[in-house]
Amino acid sequence: MTSSLNPRRAAALCLGLSLFTDLLTNAATFADEPFRPQAGKFPPFEKAHSYRGVLAFVDHSNRRGSLRVQTTGEFFRNPPHPFAMLPYGMVCYHGAPADLRDIPLGTILNVRAFLPPDPKTSSVPVIENGIAERPAENHAILLEDEPSYCLREGKIWKLKELDLQKTQGTVVASLEPKEGGDVKDSEQTMTLNAATRIWRGRERLGLADLIAEGVWPVSGKKSLGGQAVLLGLTWHPTPGGVFLRFHISDLWLDETAMQRATQNQTEAHKALIRSRWMPAWVDAVEYGNFGRATVTATLFGGMDPSLYADFNAGDGAAMNAAENTLKHAGGAYGPAHMASKGSILDVKKATREVALGSSGIQIRFETDLIIEGIRPGRVVRVRPAGWPDLELPREEYLGDATFSPEDRYPTPAIYPKY
Repeated sequence: MTSSLNPRRAAALCLGLSLFTDLLTNAATFADEPFRPQAGKFPPFEKAHSYRGVLAFVDHSNRRGSLRVQTTGEFFRNPPHPFAMLPYGMVCYHGAPADLRDIPLGTILNVRAFLPPDPKTSSVPVIENGIAERPAENHAILLEDEPSYCLREGKIWKLKELDLQKTQGTVVASLEPKEGGDVKDSEQTMTLNAATRIWRGRERLGLADLIAEGVWPVSGKKSLGGQAVLLGLTWHPTPGGVFLRFHISDLWLDETAMQRATQNQTEAHKALIRSRWMPAWVDAVEYGNFGRATVTATLFGGMDPSLYADFNAGDGAAMNAAENTLKHAGGAYGPAHMASKGSILDVKKATREVALGSSGIQIRFETDLIIEGIRPGRVVRVRPAGWPDLELPREEYLGDATFSPEDRYPTPAIYPKY
């Protein structure tokens, strides 16, 4: 790369607060024993199980999907493994906060996950005895695509050799610490083709452009001398009996190119959260007379700092009940129809290290008519008065007392049994 990428800055952007960065970087890759989170508590990140896989299916409205977990051997034979996002679970794409709907199928994702908090209400199958391709820890606290993972971990891909045959070819590369050191991964061979997006500064290029410039040959091999880049990785079938070879979907040649991708994704996520409201959970409720109450709630982490900056003492706000999928409870006339209205009394920000999943920001909200779903330990969504009041698509909210328990906790019935 022509200039230095700042992994801590990118991690802070994706995870919301820079307090998380050291916690993540120093966390163990595997937990010693499977860990089950408790309701109302953010779990210790160092107890999360780590694995990697290809996104095979997404049910974005219920924040769940399936991954083909990476293993050695005949990788393509592994059945898709269901996962669900924890309510406070975070998704990072292109080094920025994201939603599952933003991630293309086939994307390689790095996963940090726990056992289901409550197996009885799990929206995906509960695995009793996990194995490599079907880990029991299928409730994710963090999903990251390859560039997000590299930016957070301070790693970089170094391109060693290119072998092109007109519109397709292979690249030999290794993943290494950006700051140097003795720890290096073994070299990997990956494919690329005419559909690979190559980003340079403010340009989007393809193989044909680099060939026309004389940077890459029309065909044959060329040494790339350890050129430092960031890669977006996917997987698709490879000829020749190769069962595990990743494909380069995106290649960022410099810092400007990666920063633009990060900023674009950040803006998309900010717009999504402002239309769906900030997720949080209720820490305590102080009840008054005739429906009046003061609610203390902790905002979830993983958002752009500008979203948290919209929560200020004295401003008006609305708070609506939600489920663990973050679906609004009641919304046939918009999420604000049944929400409790009131004002933010104060906003407190943690001064010490906070657990992953938490923003470290706690608000006190006063309303003159509290609704049933706002109770300690329950998930809610909060809208500051400055955010738009919008209608939501039907799959993103529950009915107003006509829904069943299966709506609140979508059953795993859609998933095949292998």
